[in-house]
Amino acid sequence: MRSVWVEDLAAVRDAALLDVREAEEFLEASIPGSLNLPLSQLAGRLGEVPSGRPVYVLCGSGGRSMKAVKLLAERGYEAVNVMGGITEWYRAGYPVTFRPAAE
Repeated sequence: MRSVWVEDLAAVRDAALLDVREAEEFLEASIPGSLNLPLSQLAGRLGEVPSGRPVYVLCGSGGRSMKAVKLLAERGYEAVNVMGGITEWYRAGYPVTFRPAAE
């Protein structure tokens, strides 16, 4: 399984980002431009996964994304695990979109 650190991902231009966290988690915080396909739904929604180029897969910290990368690789996708997920992305100072707090 191919994996990269968030710093490596940040250097990739026009990366295809796939966030496999659940929808509620994605709504709370996400990387701009990422596609949300929860791991629990991924097998049934493979047609929505970008093809023909590497897909960088992330979750909260790296556990679910490893499972997703394995599933995608078994189905012929060039999938790359993002180690540390959105948590490390945020800690490294890269852009994250947050849902406004309810008033």
